[in-house]
Amino acid sequence: MKVDDLAERSIISASERRRPGTRLGMRLVHVFLFATLVVAGLGPILWLMKAAITPSQDTITAPFALWPNGVDWENLSTAWTDIHIDQFFFNTIVIAVGAWFTQLLVATTAGYALSVLRPKYAPILGGLVLATLFIPGIVLLVPLYLTIVRPPLLEVSLLNNYLAVWLPMAANAFNILLVKRFFDSLPREVFEAAKTDGAGSFRLFWSIVLPMSKPILGVVSVFAIIAAWKDYLWPKLVLPDPGVQPLSVRLPDVASQTELDVFLAALAIATLIPIAMFLLFQSVFLRSAGLGGAVKG
Repeated sequence: MKVDDLAERSIISASERRRPGTRLGMRLVHVFLFATLVVAGLGPILWLMKAAITPSQDTITAPFALWPNGVDWENLSTAWTDIHIDQFFFNTIVIAVGAWFTQLLVATTAGYALSVLRPKYAPILGGLVLATLFIPGIVLLVPLYLTIVRPPLLEVSLLNNYLAVWLPMAANAFNILLVKRFFDSLPREVFEAAKTDGAGSFRLFWSIVLPMSKPILGVVSVFAIIAAWKDYLWPKLVLPDPGVQPLSVRLPDVASQTELDVFLAALAIATLIPIAMFLLFQSVFLRSAGLGGAVKG
């Protein structure tokens, strides 16, 4: 039997696929699966967008009806002004941008040191970084909080300071190992040629390694921003002042004091940025998700 015949084998043979009944059945299955995925994935988001401009009474009595008593656009403006979505929105962006920068800085420099520079103790450091992945995050919660309250070598507490969120997020072992794994796949001949031309460690990192690592930088960026955007427990602990809290912390706190329609409008506004970010970075994320094919030649 030829290899090509084995490669073409599947549950339904080529001759069966040419039958009209088989083609019709496969199309129906495809339509059913597509509709199921759309309902499961977009259904909750679409319902939230609909409920954001629906009066509370209509949402309670007829949650799946399309505006039986009209559309209430005032919910969005009320949510923006009364709940101060704009302030908490800005706080969330500050936290997300800081977390993105610190995670990208630590992941790339640590991955560069472990993969490209390769000091003698690199295997030990790599093993220690890997070992931290096996420690549950809840176990580190108390010592990490005490470190933020009384940071070493500093006489001031970092509570209500965005550094209290950025610094713990920067030490992300998964991102470090992910970047190191990608750097391991880069061609060593390019590094040797750059060193021969007189490039130092910093020039090699900035001008050679980083430009070749755009796919993994996009993946780490998406992971970092999404994690910072939806984090609740740690910002709740280290940012007790409502004036510096992000949306993920403030929205649950104001739920009991806000009308249902206004609260749903606030939730809808809070989902816009993650959706927009995915639409903006989906090509980079999906193309580099396999971490393969990034280096040619």
